[in-house]
Amino acid sequence: MTTAHPRLMSPIELRGHTLRNRIVFGAHTANMSVEGLPGERFGAYLLERALGGAAMIVAEPMPVHRTGVLTRGNFRHGTDDVIPHFRKVTEPVKEAGAVLLQQLYHVGSHGDSDLSFSPHWGPSGGPSYHDSDGSHAMTEAEIEELIEAHIAAAVRCQNGGFQGVEVWGAYHSLLDQFWTPWSNKRTDKWGGSLENRTRMSRTIIEGIRKRCGEDFIIGLAISTSDAYDVTLQGEALAEVVAAHDATGHIDYVTCGHGGYLDFQRLMPTFLYGEKLTAPFTEELKKIVKHAKVTSEAHIRTPENAEAVIASGQADMVSIVRGQIADPHLARKTSEGRAEDVRGCISCNQMCWGRRSRDYWISCLINPSAGREFEWGGDRFTPSETPRRVVVVGAGPAGLEAARVAAERGHRVDIFEAQARIGGQFRLAGEQPRRAQILELMDWYERQLEKLQVRLHLNSYAEAEDIRALNPDAVVLATGSLPDEDGFQRWMPGDDRLPGIDKGNIYAPEDVMRREAKLGDHVILYDEGGNWRGLGTAWAMAERGLKVTIVTPEPFIGKELARTSSDIPLRPRLAQLGVTFLTEHLIAEWHGNGATIRNMLTGSDSRLDASALVMSTTNRAFDPLSGDLAGIETHLIGDAAAPRQAPYAFHEGRKTGLRL
Repeated sequence: MTTAHPRLMSPIELRGHTLRNRIVFGAHTANMSVEGLPGERFGAYLLERALGGAAMIVAEPMPVHRTGVLTRGNFRHGTDDVIPHFRKVTEPVKEAGAVLLQQLYHVGSHGDSDLSFSPHWGPSGGPSYHDSDGSHAMTEAEIEELIEAHIAAAVRCQNGGFQGVEVWGAYHSLLDQFWTPWSNKRTDKWGGSLENRTRMSRTIIEGIRKRCGEDFIIGLAISTSDAYDVTLQGEALAEVVAAHDATGHIDYVTCGHGGYLDFQRLMPTFLYGEKLTAPFTEELKKIVKHAKVTSEAHIRTPENAEAVIASGQADMVSIVRGQIADPHLARKTSEGRAEDVRGCISCNQMCWGRRSRDYWISCLINPSAGREFEWGGDRFTPSETPRRVVVVGAGPAGLEAARVAAERGHRVDIFEAQARIGGQFRLAGEQPRRAQILELMDWYERQLEKLQVRLHLNSYAEAEDIRALNPDAVVLATGSLPDEDGFQRWMPGDDRLPGIDKGNIYAPEDVMRREAKLGDHVILYDEGGNWRGLGTAWAMAERGLKVTIVTPEPFIGKELARTSSDIPLRPRLAQLGVTFLTEHLIAEWHGNGATIRNMLTGSDSRLDASALVMSTTNRAFDPLSGDLAGIETHLIGDAAAPRQAPYAFHEGRKTGLRL
């Protein structure tokens, strides 16, 4: 073994099954079913991570009952129709060397009426923290019905080829609601004492063991949260785990972070630290006698994972977003190539961001995620005819197009007008806590060097320069520029911002390059509700400037809401003294202040400021395509239409595969 991560890559036994290393691709809702059945998309998604070296994969949670349906892409519950379809998924994954389980879940009170069209079933009829509905306090007969539903689902998983199941008690779900005195007010045998509150989950697990046999792996998912005192805290949660471990039926317990009461911590973005549950799993290891312990939540990298295992804080680690971003993380680590792992940037834009809108998930920096059955994952087929390719622009679209083209054997030159690669995305990496983007840029530099891509920095390519290289194909990824007219979408009758010629107006890019003379009080007008404007506001506030955010939206960070990162961002900005003015426009700029217009009343007021930063929609920058007639040309990324970063990476990957 040549790996620098020997403890992480060492095998471990679970219920007679040998895991080839300690890396788990943990359960998460990929939302990839087709009419409730697993198909090519889901199968290829899991298989890619198995081929990439993951030791154990816990497949997307299966709702066990009609009252637990939570997404449009949930697998069908309560029917054997799924079994032959799962067989097509499970067999290739196991052949690729991974141990494969499925998670069983029920959200209890926190349901989604739009999808289940059923009352939310919970222990005591509390409110949902997923939608605005209340829930139904279950009868004892209904509790027994859900116990049997869990057991039947486990049997169905076994018949579908899974080697075990993970019973979900995390995030204040149904079982956690029974465990927690705040949400379990029952006075019968299902409430009150610890024995009563854990009776349902223990009965489920004992029933699965009896029906599925001694060689069937059973895991238990839990989560920690200290956001509210009413949820189970460390000692109380450890008692719950100990009660289940004492039965000898559970083979591992996996610990996540956050829950329905503090959803923003459930899939922590870069605003949170790493290895969030490792301190608690270290305590669990002192308590359990039988079960192995898995730590999850923001264990992004092989270095993180090795540290957790080596220090004795857990027996295994669950790396989910890290293996969405790079499905071959485990294999590269085992081969001593951890520097080749494409690190997750903890943005949530295309994983949770797409799932939150009920689409199947993908990844900002790995657009093959969810498209493995079409694009071949991260395993590139060499081109039958190597070509000479010129890429103009080293932002996300150009970098990915150049990398993928070179992976396929093409000879690639990439021209970049700036002194560093990354374009506007690199500037995003200069915003507070976003250095993971800069790590990604370092990764691209290493990959381009290994692939012998010729990188020309400080090189503004003209049409004659490109023609002189006699390329077979040209990829134009020249990006976009800020709108010089200050057009606001909710003032459609004004082509230009009134007063724009009076100066002291800048774009977020000017601020992040430190080219703007801002003074001491800045108005940032934010139309995007995303990191371009709000990350810039954060950066200015941390420099000690007084910042007022003006936005036409009803709250700050509307676009970020899909990632849950808006929730911790707003208090951070407020703590730095940033002022929010929602549902307002910039009616006029005066050079030393603005007339702002209330969109609700139409009234105007004056706001003094030394500078105005306009975070509005950019304009595409394409200076070359008209001069390259006769040459195969591909216009991609912001040069085709200004959008957010995921679509630049997507078009770069897609173009590199097509060349």
